Amino acid sequence: MRIAVSGPPGSGKTTVSALVAQTLGYELVLVGQVFRQMAGERGVALDMFGTMAEEDETIDKELDARTVAIAESKEDLVLEGRLTAALLKKKGIPSLAVYVDAPEQVRAERIAKREGGDVAKVLRDMRVRERSERKRYKAYYGIDPSDCTAYDLWLDSGSMAPDELADIIVKEARRKHDEDAGQS
Repeated sequence: MRIAVSGPPGSGKTTVSALVAQTLGYELVLVGQVFRQMAGERGVALDMFGTMAEEDETIDKELDARTVAIAESKEDLVLEGRLTAALLKKKGIPSLAVYVDAPEQVRAERIAKREGGDVAKVLRDMRVRERSERKRYKAYYGIDPSDCTAYDLWLDSGSMAPDELADIIVKEARRKHDEDAGQS
């Protein structure tokens, strides 16, 4: 089973994805690492690469092609990325699509704690980044990553601990797996 976990920066999607992968013994694929790898291959700083992606849709298309290729090549995967769950669903790749979210202030505080810096500045930067990504996703795919109808589960990490969220995802993945096995 493929489990695709999406959500905005600071939502806890990476932490939760790692817990789910560990619990199930699945491989964890961080799509942000793939994006960073692409920036490195071009010798471009990450923030500049994101800005370039706003003007050059081939960057996102390449990232998505790499993500889809990974998803199609294996089944026991947890794929974590802001657009991954909606993308796999749109491409018809069977997966459990999960969206992890938290209030904006909580997310900014998490990012500031993790990366250092002023919460107010992190919040401003986060908003700019999210606007940029939302603009690209809508323009290139017609996908709004925050549209809850694209997901099987929508979880609030602002009110639940990562292990609680992971437990919900694991239970749903096992239920869905058993359901799919029964239909075979």
